[in-house]
Amino acid sequence: MLLLALDTATPAVTVALHDGSAVIARSSQVDARRHGELLLPAVDRVMKESGRALGEVTGIVVGVGPGPYTGLRVGLVTAATFASALGGVPVHGVCTLDGLAYASGIEEPFVVATDARRKEVYWARYEDARTRVGGPAVDRPAEIAEAVAGLPAVGAGARLYGEVFPDARDPEHQSAAALASLAAERLAAGEPFEEPQPMYLRRPDAQVPKNYKVVTPR
Repeated sequence: MLLLALDTATPAVTVALHDGSAVIARSSQVDARRHGELLLPAVDRVMKESGRALGEVTGIVVGVGPGPYTGLRVGLVTAATFASALGGVPVHGVCTLDGLAYASGIEEPFVVATDARRKEVYWARYEDARTRVGGPAVDRPAEIAEAVAGLPAVGAGARLYGEVFPDARDPEHQSAAALASLAAERLAAGEPFEEPQPMYLRRPDAQVPKNYKVVTPR
């Protein structure tokens, strides 16, 4: 087994390679505006660091969000392109929030919250680091304050809204290393994956104008 994992659903552009036993190479950069520019060089670095060839990859793991429209699509399109180029290897979708939960290692009820912009968070509830019990959803922090009261929280959204998530813990950013490790566990256990389709939860920020200004020749 050789899994190439990547996620661009958050400001972190993150890539990792997992050989079925452990992560053997990883790369992460936090830059919300340069997903498309940074992702392929990160894949190249990871492959060189591992000493493995891209043709040895047996599966792609990709974070499916929730996340902003543009960044999320970069990772999903790249995953599909690699899978096709490698002869149709499987693409395993994993909820981005599940990766953050897994990386936390928390073994009590907690929340994962990422920044959804528009003064909102993408969030989900977990029984432990491997078990999601609610969500994902997108809401304004004040609207979920009662639902998350008293629970530890991880993710950039928890750091951003400390008044709602006073017990904010690491990690703040997504890690493809955690995503790959979680996927390897799920594969070994025969557990299902998400479809490798974008999990938006709301419409894109950019909208096509409904009314165009009519320009008439003089």
